[in-house]
Amino acid sequence: MVDFDNLEVAFRYKDNRELKFAYWLFRMVGKPGLVKLGKSLTNFSLALHLPVNWLVKPTVYRHFCGGETIAECMKVAYRIEKFGVKCILDYSVEGGESPEAIRAALAETLRTIENARVHRNVPFTVFKPTAFTLEHILEKGSNGTLLAVDDLAEADKFRNRVETLCKAAFDADVPIMVDAEDVKFQPMIDEVVTSMMEKYNRKKAVVYNTLQMYRTDRLVFLQESYGKAVAGNYFLGIKFVRGAYMERERARAAKYGYPSPINPDKQTTDRMYDDGLRFTVQHVDRINTFNGSHNEASNQLLTELMAAKGLAKNDSRIWFSQLFGMSDHISFNLGAAGYNVAKYLPYGPVKHVLPYLIRRAEENTAVAGQSSRELELARREFKRRKANG
Repeated sequence: MVDFDNLEVAFRYKDNRELKFAYWLFRMVGKPGLVKLGKSLTNFSLALHLPVNWLVKPTVYRHFCGGETIAECMKVAYRIEKFGVKCILDYSVEGGESPEAIRAALAETLRTIENARVHRNVPFTVFKPTAFTLEHILEKGSNGTLLAVDDLAEADKFRNRVETLCKAAFDADVPIMVDAEDVKFQPMIDEVVTSMMEKYNRKKAVVYNTLQMYRTDRLVFLQESYGKAVAGNYFLGIKFVRGAYMERERARAAKYGYPSPINPDKQTTDRMYDDGLRFTVQHVDRINTFNGSHNEASNQLLTELMAAKGLAKNDSRIWFSQLFGMSDHISFNLGAAGYNVAKYLPYGPVKHVLPYLIRRAEENTAVAGQSSRELELARREFKRRKANG
């Protein structure tokens, strides 16, 4: 059993100044009114093309991101590698609506694949599908209204871009994860990712799909995906997350009058998430598991499932991960215990990463106990350090 309460291990990579900064940052993001005001001011500044770097970069960007470039991120990667934790570089530029933005995102993601090929402390690569096409293409492709010639052509371009990335990852022998998106986009993404698995996962899992387990249908989707993999004789790569767009999904369902795709409560999501872990470990010979969770119970459960299955702690088919800047008590204690663990390390130009940063701030405000947990952990570590001189 991993001791997530060992704060000396959890925070030994932070000096007192960094720990104090984290404490005050989580105090700020724990205040809903302050987060809402900050979001409004940021959006206002961006709309008027006012500079925001001076405010964002020394605060939330500094805490949750690795830098603006791959080189800056690698400084973080080498630093935390000493403590048994690796990094996954996530180019967090969202919503490429212009051909230039799409080309730039594709080129940068290819660079992350090459970087992972030569740096084994970067075990995965990742991308957001919405960075590689227009959102209405994903929506039409998901609801069956992709009919116009121009739309069909753009959909083919999207598939080709995804294949370009998956083939590059396959050639570099680096696993690649495809992030989940809004429900209205996901069916087309699932279809494309499945086709990539069929092609590139013949010998092992290279391409990973992401399941947001707050959705009512994802456990069944997992089981069906396993059936397809068995029938097609390929491997599944599955990344689990709880989900990132709950309020938006519920509001859209209410607006258009269809049943909410989101589970009615956290308990249901927790149960489905853990059942998903049980299913993938049960079928570890066919499925690789990437556990993207900040929940202590789910992480502890996965260690127990591995032990019950007789799997080594460092079995390459199972990874744990948390976001950079959060849940260090989970990441660094897992790493110290010998498990495969990596921090998701977002990067990119400050103004382009703002949507990601706003979501992180809102998440820490909305998720019950998230900010208070981080605050309490930092407070206790300060107390421990003071007692030990």
